[in-house]
Amino acid sequence: MRFSANLGFLWADRPLPEAIRAAKASGFDAVECHWPYDIPTDAVKAALDETGLQMLGLNTRRGAVAAGDNGLSAIPGREAEARSAIDEGIAYAAAIGTPNIHVMAGFAAGYAARNTFVSNLKYACAQSAPHGITILIEPLNKYDAPGYFLTTTDQALAIIEAVGMSNLKLMFDCYHVQLMEGDLSHRIETLLPSIGHIQFASVPGRGSPDHGEINYDHVFRVISDLGYGRPLGAEYKPDGSTDDTLGWLNDRVAKRV
Repeated sequence: MRFSANLGFLWADRPLPEAIRAAKASGFDAVECHWPYDIPTDAVKAALDETGLQMLGLNTRRGAVAAGDNGLSAIPGREAEARSAIDEGIAYAAAIGTPNIHVMAGFAAGYAARNTFVSNLKYACAQSAPHGITILIEPLNKYDAPGYFLTTTDQALAIIEAVGMSNLKLMFDCYHVQLMEGDLSHRIETLLPSIGHIQFASVPGRGSPDHGEINYDHVFRVISDLGYGRPLGAEYKPDGSTDDTLGWLNDRVAKRV
């Protein structure tokens, strides 16, 4: 198995270029992040080139966070803001060689929100396609993000079908899916053709994968047996120093040697 460090949570106390270098030193095969926009692209690209790591994905901006925004693309009446965030994400991703952008839906509900999300996703897919970029949508659980528009994989698949563009895929976060739906092994197998990226964290604490109710040894084996070879995203919240939580990774890196 190969693993990607989500630098939105791991080494979050360091500047992004330094976090990239820390991920390389710790044995990760790739990196990903949340909102890198305050860091110049040339600084991030230099760290990626130095380490040989790829930045697999980033998120569109959430909007006015202080006012409670958590994404914009499913909110009727804010299409201009949503598309500006999409354009910004595409430009940043293209500059640093990132193949995936997670377009965040935001807090919304109902048919108008669905139609707005579909329309904005069609825009995102059309604008990103010339750059070879895949657009991702991610269901979030109702406990961490109450009121978020996208909450289940069934809902995500219906949105993907409605958009009807080949560069729209599902971000399958084991943490969120376990809290909302469970049955991870069968869901991964069934949904694999629609999955663009897989992330993981413990449940219920969203910590490192070596504790909690999910047997990640089993889940990783299922993913491997299905032939999924892309790096899996470690998007968990360290309990203390990131370096002190990497026993699960160290064991797997040691087995590669």
